[in-house]
Amino acid sequence: MESVLVTGGLGYIGSHTTVKLIEKGYHVIIMDNQSNSNIGVLDRIEQITGVRPNYYNGDVRDLSSIISLMDKYDFESVIHFAAYKSVSSSINSPIQYYENNVGGTLNLLQAMHVKGVKNLIFSSSCTVYGEPDSYPVTELTPTQRPKTPYGNSKLLCEHILQDSASQVNSIALRYFNPIGNHESGLIYEDPKGTPENLMPYITGVIEGKYDELSVWGDDYNTPDGSAIRDYIDVNDLADAHVKAFDVVGYKPHDVINVGTGNGVSVLEIIEAFEDEGVEIPYKIHPRRDGDIEKIYGDIKKAEKIMGWVPERDIKDSVRSIIKKIEKKIKNQ
Repeated sequence: MESVLVTGGLGYIGSHTTVKLIEKGYHVIIMDNQSNSNIGVLDRIEQITGVRPNYYNGDVRDLSSIISLMDKYDFESVIHFAAYKSVSSSINSPIQYYENNVGGTLNLLQAMHVKGVKNLIFSSSCTVYGEPDSYPVTELTPTQRPKTPYGNSKLLCEHILQDSASQVNSIALRYFNPIGNHESGLIYEDPKGTPENLMPYITGVIEGKYDELSVWGDDYNTPDGSAIRDYIDVNDLADAHVKAFDVVGYKPHDVINVGTGNGVSVLEIIEAFEDEGVEIPYKIHPRRDGDIEKIYGDIKKAEKIMGWVPERDIKDSVRSIIKKIEKKIKNQ
């Protein structure tokens, strides 16, 4: 049973990917500092899979901690999720973002090289395309300097991975906007503090934590004026990480888009909830710094290289979110 290190494995995407890895028979070891996650996720992963992953409370900014962990297990592969991801926080605290996201990745690569760990799946982002000139974006679309330090940290990490290809095989999965929950309702997006991402804020509105959803901008050059994104179900995204294991190393470094290929506006997301009988009160606000007008991806390469295609659509993701809320209310 191959041992896999998952950094940030208690987080939203990391926990869903951990479930998929366990179901595929991998031995998962999680490294997470709980800066934006909860230790209770371990219990919920065990409830879903019947297996409790090994957990190590550590920080990728600490090289000695990574090496110490790699001394204990015979890893062949790493999935690297551990990163700060708030757009606004990255604008306000850029140094911390580069220290954590870029510095942590450098430490991980150094430890992998020292301990002979061969393969890395890197959590990248469609933000590396900046404000593209044409859509959908493909892997050949030129990257641009992103509008935020968060996005730029991801692009810098991609450059580092490409330059390090002689020492570590890597695939950077450039994914778009993950949404949805596990079908069990046990793991879901649950950020600490006030969420910035659309879906956890919508969840908060439905649960009564917030009076209304803030829609940032209705004057974009889009059909309804609100920003457009490519919303990918987190379960499909987790599947893509497992599929990437089958092909990492076929070339020293590669980048692959992971999305749906479809752009959906913020107002269309609200409408999708209303179609399921859930009204989302909202208020229009001016555009936020760092937000782009629209982006959605071409995912033909993911199908060609990994044999991966998304199986869920917006309705599936919305229903999984509503199911989680109903489950929570029922248990109260």
